Amino acid sequence: MAAAAAAAEWATKEPCIMGIDEAGRGPVLGPMVYGCMFCARSYHDTLATLSFADSKTLKEEQREELFETLKTNSAIGWEVDVICPKELSAKMLKRTKVNLNEISHNSAMGLVKKALSMGVLLTDVYIDTVGDPEKYRVKLTEKFPGITFVVAKKADSLYPVVSGASIVAKVTRDRALRNWVFDETAQNMHMDTGSGYPGDPNTIQWLKDHKHPVFGFPTLVRFSWGTCTSYFKTGVEVTWESDELDEDAASNGSAKRQVRLSSLGFTGFKRKSEEIESSGKGRCKFFQARKLELVRKFQ
Repeated sequence: MAAAAAAAEWATKEPCIMGIDEAGRGPVLGPMVYGCMFCARSYHDTLATLSFADSKTLKEEQREELFETLKTNSAIGWEVDVICPKELSAKMLKRTKVNLNEISHNSAMGLVKKALSMGVLLTDVYIDTVGDPEKYRVKLTEKFPGITFVVAKKADSLYPVVSGASIVAKVTRDRALRNWVFDETAQNMHMDTGSGYPGDPNTIQWLKDHKHPVFGFPTLVRFSWGTCTSYFKTGVEVTWESDELDEDAASNGSAKRQVRLSSLGFTGFKRKSEEIESSGKGRCKFFQARKLELVRKFQ
């Protein structure tokens, strides 16, 4: 999330309510986006007349129109947190894993924290649940004891302020996908991805067309999704040279460690690895030629 700017004057002087919702939790492609919308509590009745609804029940044109309407409404504020596929995969696959529920909770709490840092006088927050509603409510209340939280299933269809947040999140994600620029430079890459959900035949075909036997998928793909696992049964086995010396060999620099991954750990496989002794002595030629050294302490 970007650095917080100052909120509108009304938001710092009147008690405010906020709604929080997400878009793109389930797809194997693209970012997950958390959005929030807030307004003065006194504006709530007016908000209910603005035709906000769960974004999934609206056509794309309707969502776009409503989003543009709320952007120009001086009585409404909104923010988003865009979590890219690369970040999702990195958190879910690192040694100390962060599961999707925790990532979602942290994103929602980040939006609350950002609003507070902007000076918004938040008193009530309505949020679509992730996991058990009561446990989530308690977690949020402990983090922000001065705010009343209402956590509910299908909150986007129950509370207009959450419906607005749903539109913010959904339109932001749709635009991100529509304007996606690949980091990769391979030929014949395209965005005819279908819905991005694992069960979509067009999405499955896209994954097949964009698989690489060594490097996996483009960064549009969430490598941590189980959907990706089956595509790498025929992947190339890679041996990674460790940059650290074996403890016993460290004193004389005789041997390095290598780690051989019998399957590509970053695709969702249970990581199977074995350490093997390098056949060479000293450091890899790449590091020797560039006079690079392993640094553990910085002054």
